[in-house]
Amino acid sequence: MTGSSLARWAGETVGTALLVSIGTGTVVAAARIGGIPQWLTAIAWSAAVLIPILLVVRISGAHLNPAVTLALASSGRIGWAEVPEYWSGQFVGAFAGSGAVLAILGPAGHLGSTVPANGDLFEAFLAEAGFTAVLVTAVFELSDRGQGRYRWRLTLPALAVGISTYLIGPLTGSSLNPARTLAPAVLSSTYSGLWVYLTAVPMAALCVALAWRPRAVDIQERGPGRVSNDR
Repeated sequence: MTGSSLARWAGETVGTALLVSIGTGTVVAAARIGGIPQWLTAIAWSAAVLIPILLVVRISGAHLNPAVTLALASSGRIGWAEVPEYWSGQFVGAFAGSGAVLAILGPAGHLGSTVPANGDLFEAFLAEAGFTAVLVTAVFELSDRGQGRYRWRLTLPALAVGISTYLIGPLTGSSLNPARTLAPAVLSSTYSGLWVYLTAVPMAALCVALAWRPRAVDIQERGPGRVSNDR
C-alpha cells in the first residue's frame, strides 16, 4: 500500500471498529439489563455513526460501510482501485469492534446480530433495502456538496441510521451495513436470515448509485470527506 492507501485503510478500520463497538455494544448492554427504549437505541446508533465520521472523515472519507463504498465506486465518486482497501478495513474493523464487545460485555443479545423479526424475510428485505437507499442518498448529498461551512451535513448519515434504527430496528435490527451484520453473526454463530442483509443492502446501494451520478466531482477531493465553503 502507498502512504495514502494505508491511511485510508487505517481510517476505515478504526472508524468501523468504533461504529460496531458503540452500536452493537449498546444492543448487548441493553440485553443484559432487560432492554432499553427504542428511541435510546436509535440515539446510540446515531452516535455510533457520527463519532467515527468526525474522527476519520479527513483521513478516509469515513465510508464505514461496504455498501456505501460500493455505491461511491459504482457512481464514479471514488475509483474502483480504492475499493479493496476500504472493504478490507471495514471488515477487519467490524470484527475487531464485535470482538471487543464480546470480550468486555459477553455474548448477550447474540452480540447485536441482526435477525428478521418473526422470520418475515420479505418484510426485512424491503425494509433494509429502503433505508439503505435513504442512507446512500444522505452520503451522496454529503459527497456532492461537501461538508459545508459549519459541517452540518456530516450529520446526515448518522441521522439516516438513527431514523432507520427507530423505525425498522424492531423488525430487522436495522443493519444497512454488511460488515456490521456479518461480524456479530459470525462471532455469535447467528445466521438466521443473514442472506437478506447481504443481498438487500448492496442491491439498494447499487440502485441509488446507478440512478444518481455525480454532477461534478473534483478528482483531487472527491468523496464524503470533501470540504466546501458553502452553507
